[in-house]
Amino acid sequence: MSTLDTPPPAVVTGKPAGRTAPRRSGTRRRGEISRGGALGAHGILIVASLVALFPVAWLVFLSLGPDKDDYLRPSGIWGKMTLDNYAFVLQNTNFFDWLKSSLIVSLGTTVIGVLVAATTGYAVSRMRFPGYKKFMWVLLVTQMFPVAVLMVPMYQILSDLQLIDTYFGLILVYCSTAVPYCAWLMKGYFDTIPFEIDEAGRVDGLSPFGTFVRLILPLAKPGLAVAAFYSFITAFGEVAFATTFMLDDEKYTLAVGLQSFVSEHDAQRNLMAATAVLIAIPVSAFFYLVQKNLVAGLTAGGTKG
Repeated sequence: MSTLDTPPPAVVTGKPAGRTAPRRSGTRRRGEISRGGALGAHGILIVASLVALFPVAWLVFLSLGPDKDDYLRPSGIWGKMTLDNYAFVLQNTNFFDWLKSSLIVSLGTTVIGVLVAATTGYAVSRMRFPGYKKFMWVLLVTQMFPVAVLMVPMYQILSDLQLIDTYFGLILVYCSTAVPYCAWLMKGYFDTIPFEIDEAGRVDGLSPFGTFVRLILPLAKPGLAVAAFYSFITAFGEVAFATTFMLDDEKYTLAVGLQSFVSEHDAQRNLMAATAVLIAIPVSAFFYLVQKNLVAGLTAGGTKG
């Protein structure tokens, strides 16, 4: 055969012919892998949710058992569930006085702490005054001291101000713990709000404070929700400061009062479980009120927009 009779060589291109079928199978395989990955992720999330919810459900279940030894035979609780444990705790303690004290202290800490943290975070985010960076680091350093180190000087300060055994004194103590973290949180959130909004407010004749209140705060609701929730749970569940600075039994916070009750009934697991559930109810209710903005606020301050 002569060279003229040989067929011309095939032109090599970047995408060889005849590969359509494998590409479709590859696409199908990737789709199967993505569906498998989604199912695996959902399975892991379900297992993690069950692991997180099981202790809470178990605690509620044990609180419904009438006998102190029911935790040793939990299967026997099903046939004799009762709310007598809750009735006993409510009737034999100053529960409602403690709850009132906890709400006063927690809500006061939330309002004052969020107000101070929001103004501090906004000032550091927008204004460049001397030492503004060092100021934020000083706030962070205050969180490094353990409670045992702070107890004595705080007691001395409150004693000099005649704020021992007062709600306001305890609120100030809790604000010293909540404000530094919340200020860092709000500063990061304000950094994500465009500076052009402040400039627009000034063009419209608003003062810096008016711009902050009327324009910035409405946009910062998710961050405020996180700061409020952190301040609330910090004050509501704290025991060491409340035990030291509150002397009147009727002014005990809920955590301190019920802790004293538990110490008297430490062998009665059913009463301890009911006490734990009662403490968790107010925090759960507050979480329900702020949960719409909670996730957005936790993630929005992570990056600067």
